[in-house]
Amino acid sequence: MNDRLLEIENLHVSYGAIRALKGISFTVQRGQIVTLIGANGAGKTTLLRTISGILRPKEGKACYWNEDGKKAQPLCTLTTTPPHEIVRLGIAHVPEGRIVFANLSVKENLEMGAYTRNDRDAIKKDWEWVLELFPRLRERLRQSAGTLSGGEQQMLAIGRALMSRPRLMLLDEPSLGLSPLLVQTVFTAIRQINEAGTTILLVEQNAHMALTTAEVGYVMETGSIALSGPCSELLKSDDVRRTYLGES
Repeated sequence: MNDRLLEIENLHVSYGAIRALKGISFTVQRGQIVTLIGANGAGKTTLLRTISGILRPKEGKACYWNEDGKKAQPLCTLTTTPPHEIVRLGIAHVPEGRIVFANLSVKENLEMGAYTRNDRDAIKKDWEWVLELFPRLRERLRQSAGTLSGGEQQMLAIGRALMSRPRLMLLDEPSLGLSPLLVQTVFTAIRQINEAGTTILLVEQNAHMALTTAEVGYVMETGSIALSGPCSELLKSDDVRRTYLGES
């Protein structure tokens, strides 16, 4: 059985003359939490937006693999697959800044997450699981999403993504702007989501939280991967501890 779920190969992305990604290559194994850390401008968000089809690469490709280990051909090249088809294939993107539908209710936002599905019994089951995972959302189902706190909006954004029943979830800065207590709540949920079978590719500036949550980490610098390995090893790296963990 092929354990690969996502394989990025020599990915180059540019904004005009600015090279945002410079030959990125890495693999995400089925069932893992993989994290990308790095300073602002390192290319982390660009990478996630390229995987989800929002941006198109100048060169390179991403291969997504079926349950049986065969390549899912529609996603083998990011230059041809539109974002809504990528969602149908099982990749959900929770963007930086959450970006909920502010004028819709919490209930309507969650329903929007399941727009690609018609398996009603499974949708109902996933609905209940999301509300068990984030009880605050159950209390606010009729409330407009735009009136939620930042932490509640992050819960809603993750819950909305879960309603598509993804095999791979792309999480971009889930702790951004949250209190330490809410960060713990969100990361506990991330671990539970992974334990339930969803593979996670996590972009996070809170390097300590990211590296203690994920199994494998990649350190990005100016569009390239500067360092990679098991998170347990990266936590011991002098460079990582000095630059990203604030240790001398």
